Amino acid sequence: MSSEEEATKLFRVWKTTLEMLRDRGFLVLDSEINMSMREFLDRFGEYFKRENLDMFKTKKDDPNDRIVVFFPNEPKLTIKVAKRYAERMRVEQVLRGIIVAKDAPTPVAKGAIEDLSHKYYIEVFMDAELLINVNNHMLVPKHEVLSNEEKKELLKRYTVKETQLPKMLFTDPIAKYLGIRRGQVVKITRDSETAGKYITYRYVI
Repeated sequence: MSSEEEATKLFRVWKTTLEMLRDRGFLVLDSEINMSMREFLDRFGEYFKRENLDMFKTKKDDPNDRIVVFFPNEPKLTIKVAKRYAERMRVEQVLRGIIVAKDAPTPVAKGAIEDLSHKYYIEVFMDAELLINVNNHMLVPKHEVLSNEEKKELLKRYTVKETQLPKMLFTDPIAKYLGIRRGQVVKITRDSETAGKYITYRYVI
């Protein structure tokens, strides 16, 4: 792949990452989302490194809720890279992180990230997963994560246990995009020709 092709791909990945953060409730400027390829290259340079794209973002409604996104230069996400980022999160006092890697993590790195889950919540995306925004696809209905109070109210209203709800895997592309975790309940709103709106709920496993 030429440097121009690589830059174009990373531009798309970077923009989808920003859109994903905005859809999760983090503060992302319109000027970032609407940035052109030319403006992107002017900002980061013609021959930038992936790590130049690293970013910190805060939640719109809670400035103490922060997330960091890493773009490793290394072709493989190894245990060394994973531990380096965990150390940066410790220093920066950030508990949530996303790693956008060229390829899937090695089995050892994946295990290390899982071992760190009691301290840090780290998600891993490959470039290929962020070339397009799955949330913008016309066939994907609106997904909303219920708060704990909304979840309790729903279960009380229908007199069911959360495990009795229809299931959704946390690895589902839209669940992964929105950062939905196991144990959460998702409200899914679809357009209906007869009812106008058709609402269902899914328990994430």
